[in-house]
Amino acid sequence: MKNLKECLFYEKKEEGKVRCTLCPHYCLIKNGGIGFCNARYNDSGVLYSKNYGIISSCGVDPIEKKPLWRFFPGSKILSIGSFGCNLKCAYCQNYSISQDCREGVYAAPEDIVDMAKNLSENIGIAFTYNEPAIWYEFVLDTAKLNKQTGRKNVLVTNGYINKEPLEKLLPYIDAMNIDLKGFDDSFYQEMCRGRLQPVLDTILLCAGHCHIEITTLVVTDKIDNMQTIEAIAQWISKIDQKIPLHLSRYFPNYHYDRAPTDIKFMKKAKNIGEKYLKYVYLGNI
Repeated sequence: MKNLKECLFYEKKEEGKVRCTLCPHYCLIKNGGIGFCNARYNDSGVLYSKNYGIISSCGVDPIEKKPLWRFFPGSKILSIGSFGCNLKCAYCQNYSISQDCREGVYAAPEDIVDMAKNLSENIGIAFTYNEPAIWYEFVLDTAKLNKQTGRKNVLVTNGYINKEPLEKLLPYIDAMNIDLKGFDDSFYQEMCRGRLQPVLDTILLCAGHCHIEITTLVVTDKIDNMQTIEAIAQWISKIDQKIPLHLSRYFPNYHYDRAPTDIKFMKKAKNIGEKYLKYVYLGNI
C-alpha cells in the first residue's frame, strides 16, 4: 500500500515485537499489532506508519484559527490533518479523526506542497486537526519540501513527542501552537492518559527554536480554578513573558459532559494570566 511507510523511530525486539520510540508511551507492539496512537503498525518486525499521506481534513484557514495570533497575523494557511492521536482526552474536540482510524484521501508530500504553492495569499502549510506528531514521517517529508519553496510550516500539537524526533523536525518548523492541557500529572493521567513533564520539555525546547504560542482548554471542574491558571501563566512567564497564552472555552464533547466553561471565569482567568504574560487571548467564547 502506498500509504504504508517504515517509521523512523523504533527498535526491533524479540519474537517480532518492536518498541516505538517516537513518543513517551514507548509502545511495545507485537507482530500484527498497532500502537496507542492507532497509526503505527508492526508487520513482521517492521514498524510502519499507517497514516502516511492520508488526508482526512483539509482547508484554508486564517492563521488566527490555529490559534496563532502573533505569527503573520491576517494571513491564511493551508491546513491538513490525518487520523490518530497519542493522547486520549476524555473531552476531545476532534475525536472523530483523532480516536478513529478514519479513511481519507491519499496525497504525496509533493501534492500538498504544490497545492500550497498554487493557493493565493497562502503563507504555507499547517499540520493540524489531529496530532501531527504521530503523522511524523509525512510531516517531516512535506515540511522539508515546503521549506524549499520559502513557505512556512506550522504544527498544532499536544507536544507529546520525544526529544530526538522533535530535534530532527524542528529545523523545518516555523511556528507551533502547543496544547498545555493542565498543570499536574494526575490531570494528564486521568483525563488524557499521558504525562505532564514531556509536554513541558517540548515547550522548553521549542521556545528556543521557533515561534510558539500555547493553548489551554479551560475544562469545567478540572482546569477552571485560579490556582491552575496562575501556575500555568507563571511557568510560561519564566521562559518568556511574550509567549502568547490562549485560554479556550470548553464545551461538552466525547466522553465528558460537564457544562461549558463559565464566561465570567474565562474573563477572570484572562486577568490572572495578564499578571504574568503580555499576551493572553480568550477563545471559543
